[in-house]
Amino acid sequence: MADLSKITFKTEEKKELLSDIQAFFQEERGETIGLIAAEKVLDFFIDIMGAHVYNKALDETQMWFKRYMDNIEADFFSLYKHL
Repeated sequence: MADLSKITFKTEEKKELLSDIQAFFQEERGETIGLIAAEKVLDFFIDIMGAHVYNKALDETQMWFKRYMDNIEADFFSLYKHL
């Protein structure tokens, strides 16, 4: 299992996420929050929801891969010559 407490973002990615969090609080709640509060919100969601999002992404990837492999199998069998 991935250690989600070790998730790191590039500087620009983190700035964008923090800005998005601040904008959300301003637009949806009429509250202005600073960078420290935005970082705490980001950390909270990574800690609480990170594993759920990670597992959901794996589930969806598995379904995509299965469909992809089914298509490859069908393509493979279509190469057979009729006797």
